[in-house]
This record gives sequence, C-alpha cells and structure tokens, in this order.
Amino acid sequence: MKSKTILCIRHGESTFNAMAARAAGDPLHFDAPLSDEGEAQVRRTRELLRNRAIDLVVTTPLTRALQTASGLFADHPSAPLILVEAMHRERVENSCDVGRAPSLLSQAFPSLAFEHLPDVWWHTHDRPDERGVCIEPIELVETRAAEFRGFLSRRPERVIAVVGHGTFFRKLTGRSLANCEIAEITLER
Repeated sequence: MKSKTILCIRHGESTFNAMAARAAGDPLHFDAPLSDEGEAQVRRTRELLRNRAIDLVVTTPLTRALQTASGLFADHPSAPLILVEAMHRERVENSCDVGRAPSLLSQAFPSLAFEHLPDVWWHTHDRPDERGVCIEPIELVETRAAEFRGFLSRRPERVIAVVGHGTFFRKLTGRSLANCEIAEITLER
C-alpha cells in the first residue's frame, strides 16, 4: 500500500483571534478575515512551502482559510489546484465560524470555485444563542474528521496541503496547531 502526505496548515491569525486575545468574550467578527499579523504569518509560511511539491490544496470556505490558501499557493511553483470543501470547516462555536454564501465568496475570491457548495454550508441545526451562533456538537466534528480522512485517502494525489482550522485539526491530527503552523501526517492509500 502506498502512502500519501497530508500537510495540515492552520490559517493565519484572524481578526477574531486578535480581538479575542485582548477582550473577554466573542468580538462578533462573523467569517473573520486575516489580521495584519495573519497576513505576515502567511508570507513567512509561504517561503517554507516554496520548494515543496504540492499536488492539491484543499481549503475551507471560511474567509481566513481562503486568504491563507490563496496567499500560500496562488503562484506556487507546483501550480496546485485549490479545491474549496466544507467538510473540514471549523467547529461552529463562535461568530468567526459562521460562514458566507458561495455567491458572496465567489465575488471576493473569483479565481476559486464555490458553485458546488450549498448556500449554507456551516452548522445551523440547533437553536442559535444570543450571538446568533448555533454551536456544533463536538461529536459531529469528530464524525466529519473521520469522513475527511477517508476523503483524503481516496484522492489520487500524493501530496495534499489542507488549509483549515484549530479545533478540526485537533480532531484530525490529535494536536493543537498555532496560526500558520504546518503538521505533516501520513495516510495509507
């Protein structure tokens, strides 16, 4: 059985991350973009990946992940396809985890394809709290992580970069990642 390499890359610091570190509570940054520091983290990490052959990039539709994926791989020497998938989105537990419709995302990121996503691709199956956030049960995240591992295993590419989020990666890899940190895992095909 051949193995494949998965590079799990947490998005750069978002405006939510920056505000939450300084304030108590949720700063209500829905679908938070990268902060200035997050953009700097992407530029630094980009240099670490320049000489690495990448066959495919899979990113979530949350803005901070899209910005990170675009910043890391838009003109990468391997010219990998950037695939947008919601299966490995962040656990909805804060305002930043609530996404935007594909029609809005395609305006902000015209070089990426979103038409395969439903209008609401994030968790909305529970009663919203006072912030308007439907908190996703952790068991659903664990199930999604197992399904995503299977999705990656079935892909034909040998080296896949996955741009995603902290809680999801903790369930996928068993470890916590800092913003723009890369964790390499091996999957059997």
